[in-house]
Amino acid sequence: MSTASALDLSAIPDAQRAGVQALLEEVATLKDITKRQEHLIAELNHALHGKRSEKLTEDERQLAFEDLSIALAEVEAEKEKRATKASDGASTKPAPKRTIGNLPADLPRVEEIIEPASLICPCGCGVMHKIGEDRTERLDIVPAQLRVIVTVRPKYACRTCTDGVTQAPAPSHLIMGGLPTEAAIAHVLVCKYADHLPLYRQSQILARAGLDLHRAVLADWVGKAAFHLKPVVDRLAEHLKRSDKLFMDETTAPVLDPGRGTTKTGYLWALARDDRPWGGEDPPGVVYFYAPGRAGENAETFLTGFDGILQIDGYQGYNRLTKPSRKGGAPIRVAHCWAHARRKLKEIFDRDGSEIAAEGLRRIAEFYAIEADIRGISPGQRLSARQARTAPLVAAFGEWLQAQHRKISSKSRLGEKLAYIHNHWDGLQTFLTDGRVEIDSNRVENLIRPIALNRKNALFAGHDEGGIAWGRIASLIETCKINGVEPFAYLRATLTAIANGHPQSHIDDLLPWNFTPSS
Repeated sequence: MSTASALDLSAIPDAQRAGVQALLEEVATLKDITKRQEHLIAELNHALHGKRSEKLTEDERQLAFEDLSIALAEVEAEKEKRATKASDGASTKPAPKRTIGNLPADLPRVEEIIEPASLICPCGCGVMHKIGEDRTERLDIVPAQLRVIVTVRPKYACRTCTDGVTQAPAPSHLIMGGLPTEAAIAHVLVCKYADHLPLYRQSQILARAGLDLHRAVLADWVGKAAFHLKPVVDRLAEHLKRSDKLFMDETTAPVLDPGRGTTKTGYLWALARDDRPWGGEDPPGVVYFYAPGRAGENAETFLTGFDGILQIDGYQGYNRLTKPSRKGGAPIRVAHCWAHARRKLKEIFDRDGSEIAAEGLRRIAEFYAIEADIRGISPGQRLSARQARTAPLVAAFGEWLQAQHRKISSKSRLGEKLAYIHNHWDGLQTFLTDGRVEIDSNRVENLIRPIALNRKNALFAGHDEGGIAWGRIASLIETCKINGVEPFAYLRATLTAIANGHPQSHIDDLLPWNFTPSS
């Protein structure tokens, strides 16, 4: 029963009955709005803090946050509108709502000065004078501007003699005789590989702005840029492989197979360096190598010349890297990932609440608590802390693991998970012997995520060669991002330098971490 129906309106005088009825309906409406708002907030909290088995993937969670936030904003707007109506005729206005965020000081400001309709004093004293001002700032967005750069090269000749004509030489372009500037090419690259916007969608966006550029034209630009950027990416890979420790991981990259008219599964292998957790001097970087398959020989080829410690997951294809028969270098020492070990136990715990899995998770959590304490200190200090605090816990975990492994069937789901940890036990202890090694390979997994996003939006690469270009451009963009470099500014400057004949002997100047934005 509603509030209005529960209240006997017949006892209220006729002159006031309509007003009371309206107020009661307004209260009921506000209650419904508040109830919806509380439900949306509960949904947000569930998406963020719910059980892992009920949680969304990272991408799905972001979409859920966006849509729930939109719905919440709609509810708040309705409440604000009703509050404004209720205050009609009152002298006060609702307090302005503070927007989360800030407007950087270096953004250009365009001032709009709003003067009163009249500056004559109401009392007739004359013209009023300025005693102050109120300033408010709002973010404005001007859509991307398309423009044409017209290069004019005047010709000069002597009126007296006929010795010739003088004219400035034509500037160099990355695509000679082509339509795009280097900035236009950089824009297409960033949209495709950083913002995950396929070329056909870019073509549609440009068409709305009145520019008819088929995606085949844009593809031509991307292919030529990938060709010219290859030496930079190769040099980036050389720098990484000179390191003492790297991460490696792989992810699927669907590729169209023209012969069959379907897609096949290619792979992008990420080779990454990130020494920031222990204050290493080498800048972080990542290179993506494309291969048509997941065979371990691909990793062996990509790692030619690297002889350090490799932090990886438990994929068996990496096993060939540790053998004396390894091609391209000495046997590699591997460090396995405790996050993957934890994930195996978490799957069992979420499925059936296993007490054994819960105990394993509790023990691993102790390792991570110590890692949180020592993050950012020197390798020597990290090693000392691990040997003193973590090594005894890992040893105890090993004894517990052996005991559980003996009494649980290896054919059971839990037995399979415990066997995984047992089979990678040596690699799981590597972080106890070197302070530069991380406890897990989460850093390279985070660098794989942009590839997954691009895969979701672009669906697949059109050819194996497209997979190679995909990895090449993504290498530069993601290395820019983890070094705090704006990808568009970097690519524009780098493509311009290449077009102007940047010498191969100074190619290190073109690496993302050496980029200096022009003022």
